[in-house]
Amino acid sequence: MRVGVLTGGGDCPGLNAVIRAAVRKGVQQYHYEFTGFKDGWRGLLTGAAVRLDIPAVRGILPRGGTMLGSSRTNPFKERDGVRRIRENLAKDEVDALIAIGGEDTLGVAARLWEQYGIPCVGVPKTIDNDLSATDYTFGFDTAVGIATEAIDRLHTTAESHMRVLVVEVMGRHAGWIALHSGLAGGANVILIPEQRFDLDEVCGWVTSRFRASYAPIVVVAEGAMPQDGDLVLKDAAAGLDSFGHVRLSGVGEWLAKEIERRTGKEARTTVLGHVQRGGTPSAFDRWLATRFGLHAIDAVRDGDYGVMVALRGTDVVRVPLAEATARLKTVPLERYEEVKVFFG
Repeated sequence: MRVGVLTGGGDCPGLNAVIRAAVRKGVQQYHYEFTGFKDGWRGLLTGAAVRLDIPAVRGILPRGGTMLGSSRTNPFKERDGVRRIRENLAKDEVDALIAIGGEDTLGVAARLWEQYGIPCVGVPKTIDNDLSATDYTFGFDTAVGIATEAIDRLHTTAESHMRVLVVEVMGRHAGWIALHSGLAGGANVILIPEQRFDLDEVCGWVTSRFRASYAPIVVVAEGAMPQDGDLVLKDAAAGLDSFGHVRLSGVGEWLAKEIERRTGKEARTTVLGHVQRGGTPSAFDRWLATRFGLHAIDAVRDGDYGVMVALRGTDVVRVPLAEATARLKTVPLERYEEVKVFFG
């Protein structure tokens, strides 16, 4: 049997650990062969493939990114996309496909299985931790660690100059990174996409912090918006990607200017951006990604297609891909209310 593997969407620490685990177990225990498709769904459309065996995956466990490359290609937006996928799977004699990705990548896998019968198993990857069918996605822990370290470092410079520092983290629709890193890093304000913020209230928290002779740190997710009006900050020149997403940019800078204008306190912005995606995966992400890879190849062996491996408690289980991609896991109001005691 030959198994195909691809990584789609944004890169993420832990992707290589999944590939390594699936290949090691598949080759050693089940005597499978593996083909890796380069740059996500684009590789399946163009036939760009590489052989994966045990020597090929040695040493990749601690490496960030993905040895296969990635892209945000949507095959359903491409001419004859499904036909080309079928032809390239047949050409490489691939019997089943492991798709490692987030909402968009796994949505494609679900549709390929449900509508076209192409055997797919999904592995959840996103630093945003916003897939509802799993307690955690790998990449999230690393991103939170990076953001927390940045916030720790910014506290000292904020206090040295007694200025407001606004830290913009990733999170288009879900504020998990902002919530976890902001709480862990001792931020004085945390703003998330799920709850529109009152700018006057934010400025009140900032002013209160200065009264206590401390410089405030404001953590804001890139998708957060104020209550008054539809602030949509995007890279207008970039337009939409193939999954219809705008590229968000600038809420941190806008917020810093507004805080400075309204409070009279100097404010600066740090945008962490892709730093959160890069570098060595944390121990937890290596552990989780490895387990996902082991269980994904077991699903292939069992012929259990149209599923995604997911973490429930400490167990790895299988859930339907359709369920996994039906809705996003966002921060509930009660979780956000927990941390507001630290605001101001």
